[in-house]
Amino acid sequence: MVSLEKIVSLAKRRGFVFQGSEIYGGLAGTWDYGPLGVLMKENIKREWWRAMLEPHVFALDSAILANSKVWEASGHVENFSDPLGEQQFNLMFKTHAGALENESATVYLRPETAQGIFINFKNVVDAFHPKLAFGIAQIGKAFRNEITPRNFLFRSREFEQMELEYFCEPKNADKYFSDIRTMRMKWFTSLGIKKENLQFHDYGKDELAHYAGATTDIEYRYGLSESGFSELEGIANRTDFDLKNHFPGCSWIDNEFVAREGGFVPYVIEPSVGIDRAFLAFLMDAYAEDEVGGEKRMVLKLHPKIAPVKVAVFPLVGNKENIMAKAREVFDTLRKDFTTRWDDIGNIGKRYRRQDEIGTPWCVTIDYQTLEDSTVTIRDRDTAKQERVEVKELLQYIQDRLK
Repeated sequence: MVSLEKIVSLAKRRGFVFQGSEIYGGLAGTWDYGPLGVLMKENIKREWWRAMLEPHVFALDSAILANSKVWEASGHVENFSDPLGEQQFNLMFKTHAGALENESATVYLRPETAQGIFINFKNVVDAFHPKLAFGIAQIGKAFRNEITPRNFLFRSREFEQMELEYFCEPKNADKYFSDIRTMRMKWFTSLGIKKENLQFHDYGKDELAHYAGATTDIEYRYGLSESGFSELEGIANRTDFDLKNHFPGCSWIDNEFVAREGGFVPYVIEPSVGIDRAFLAFLMDAYAEDEVGGEKRMVLKLHPKIAPVKVAVFPLVGNKENIMAKAREVFDTLRKDFTTRWDDIGNIGKRYRRQDEIGTPWCVTIDYQTLEDSTVTIRDRDTAKQERVEVKELLQYIQDRLK
C-alpha cells in the first residue's frame, strides 16, 4: 500500500492539491485543489451525478448558510460536539449575518449538506408531485471545526459532500437500504478501486445513532488505522427522524402527496460520501511503481473516466514546422471532446513519464510517418503498448475505450 507521504508529495509536485494559505504558513485542515485536482474532482462529481440522476431523483443546491433554527431542529446545536477537556466543544463554525453581532444574528456554516435537502422536501414535492420512492441529491461544501484535522484530505475543516436522500415507504426501507448499499459499492469498483481495498462495516444495534434503523460504512484501506480500513462513505436508514424534526407534528400531513401515500411520514435512506476522501482513495488506489523498458516509473492507473487529462499530444520533434502543424491539427480536434494536453518538451520517454505520473490514459505522437499516411502512434498508459491509428479514427478510438 502506498504511503500517505508519497501521495502528498505527488499531489503538490504535479498540481493536484496544495496546502491552503501555504505562503503564509498554511491553515490546518484546509487544502487548495490545483489545476489537475480540479479536473479530477469534477470528473468524480460527474460520475456521481451520472449514477444518481435517474428520472425519480431530483437535483438540489441548497445554501451554505441557513437559519439557525435549522440546526436547532436537527439537533446539531445541542449535540454536534466532541469532548475537549471537561467541556463539550461544538464542531460548527459560528458567524453572524448582517450588521449586528448578537445572538439574534447568529448563523452557522453547515456541517453537512443533508439538512438542506430535508428543509426543501416539501418544496420539491409541491413543484414536481413525485410518487414514492424518490430521491433528492446534492453536492456541496460543508464545514466542521475539527479539533485535530489530520491525514491530508481525510479529515479537514472544509470539505465537499455528495449526498442522496432517498424517501420511501417505511415498509420498504430495508430493501432500499440493501439495494443502495450494493449500488454504492459497485460504483467505487466500477471506477477502478480494487475490491480487496474496500469492505463493508455494518453497525451493531449498540453502535447506531438513536434515530437510525441501520447504518453501514463503506471502508477503504487508507492505512490510517490499526486494521488499515477507515470510513469512505456512510449509508444510513435515518427513518423519519429528520422530516418529523423539521415538520413538528407533521403539519404537512394533509398535503396531497402524503395523503395519497397513506398518511405516513416517509423514511429516508442516505448514502453520503466526502469527495475529498473519495479523491484520496482514488489517488492511493491508482498509485503504482513499475518498470517499462527496464526503466522505473511512477504511474497513476486512474480509471479513464476520472483521469484529469484524457489524452496528450506529442509532436515528435518541436522544430519541424510540418510536424508541428499536423500535431496542432490533431490537438485541436481532440480537445473539442476530451481534456487534452500538449507536450513538446524533452524526449518522448520523458514526456511519457510525465503523463504516466498524472494518470493520462493515452498519448498520441505525431511523427514523419504521420505526414505520409495520416496515422499516429497511440500509447496506452497501463500497458505501455503502442499502435498505429489513422487520425480520422482517433476520436472513435478514445470514445470506445471511455465507454
